[in-house]
Amino acid sequence: MHKFIIAIFMAAPLAALPGVGTAKGCLKGAAVGGVVGHVAGHHAVAGAAAGCIIEHHREKVRDKTAARQQSAQQGAAGGAGTAATPPRQ
Repeated sequence: MHKFIIAIFMAAPLAALPGVGTAKGCLKGAAVGGVVGHVAGHHAVAGAAAGCIIEHHREKVRDKTAARQQSAQQGAAGGAGTAATPPRQ
């Protein structure tokens, strides 16, 4: 019974993984997390799940930062050429 309860607690987070399985960075994070989890006490599955979540979060942060930088560059390039100064008299 004890093993069954542990199996359920381990399977619950894995049930959410198919939704983020195709997420950017998940495969790389899962591979690294699985290796680290295996080395750190034979917890490869838990390490893979945590690695997937962590790497997916990092990719989202990178995408947001890249989008901010791109919009800032477009705003600077578009605003500089359209502003006309009135002639002095």
